[in-house]
Amino acid sequence: MKLLRVISSMNPKKGGPSQGIRNLNPHLLNKKIEVDIVCMDDPKLNYLNTEDLTIYNVGSGLTSYQYNKNLDKWLNEHIAEYDFVTVHGIWQYHNFAVYKAIKNLKKKGIKAPKVTIMPHGMLDPYFQKATDRRLKALRNELIWRITEKKAINSADALFFTCEEELILARTTFKGYKPKREINIGYGIKHAPIFEEEMKANFEVLCPEIRNKNYWLFLSRIHPKKGIDLLIDVYNKLIKEGHQLPELVIAGPTDSKFAKKMVSHSQENKHIHFPGMVSGNTKWGLFYGCEAFLLPSYQENFGIAIVEAMACKKPVLITKQINIWMEIQNGHGGWVLETPNKIEIEKQLLTLSALSKNELQKKGEQAFSTFEEKFLVDFRVNDFIEALKSLL
Repeated sequence: MKLLRVISSMNPKKGGPSQGIRNLNPHLLNKKIEVDIVCMDDPKLNYLNTEDLTIYNVGSGLTSYQYNKNLDKWLNEHIAEYDFVTVHGIWQYHNFAVYKAIKNLKKKGIKAPKVTIMPHGMLDPYFQKATDRRLKALRNELIWRITEKKAINSADALFFTCEEELILARTTFKGYKPKREINIGYGIKHAPIFEEEMKANFEVLCPEIRNKNYWLFLSRIHPKKGIDLLIDVYNKLIKEGHQLPELVIAGPTDSKFAKKMVSHSQENKHIHFPGMVSGNTKWGLFYGCEAFLLPSYQENFGIAIVEAMACKKPVLITKQINIWMEIQNGHGGWVLETPNKIEIEKQLLTLSALSKNELQKKGEQAFSTFEEKFLVDFRVNDFIEALKSLL
């Protein structure tokens, strides 16, 4: 069986879908499934030199839509070599490019691979309703009518990472009529076993945390993540004299919004911005924290949430994160109704009052939920069976 994954970027800085591919790929190879990836990154990006992945890079596209004639050329030359094609993400040209390439094969009477699309939460109604996304929502509506509706409705199936994502996708656009919808789940592998080197690496990066308790936010520093609310509440509680763990906010700090958040936190010596972390340093961060915090306005899956759970850490999230039900049912954390300051403040105070034993018990429940719902060893079988069901 030969699978092609098509994604706009495999750059780790771009978020979860590329990491999801990295998590699943070794397990697919173990199942004798050949996997290739084609994307539109700059070939000079350093990550391409260190990947244990077969990546075909066709270079960057034009505009935010990423129109790319090189991708058309590559697909027309190679797509017939595969049994399956999985498109990761929508709203950019790569999805429509696959639709066109498949259409060309069928016109020529050539057997075409089965096509699946993973929206990765991009059909969530949040993106069309958020007040700060009005122009992007209009853009999406236009692209939906011209290209995405055709691509989605002609695909052999849409694959979703959780049931909530599948249900929400039905509510967003008129004319949404996919042939099949399949909840294949999503997962990561077990966290690496803790080593002192992990802790040492992080303490070199952020020495202010040495021998201190801390809460962790690890994600893109983006308005969608609710990080501004978290900082406001944390600043307020510290000013009121509450004794709280330190707050570590890990993620790239080069965006305009991230710089604003750094500036907003300057007067609070208990907030730390170590920048983007990876490898052993990242795992050291997870293992060292008391709890993981992500009060997001929208999140499809949230790989960092599950990584924290794999390290036996409880998580604080919102019902706007689509895996909230699994976490609530497994008692692996705390779920806010909405990302708002009143709820965040109440929960942070509750969290700060917990004993080590109580935190440990909550962390064990988080780990049990991870193993039952989000361990990639189990999810890979669901993915393969879903592909086979299309034959």
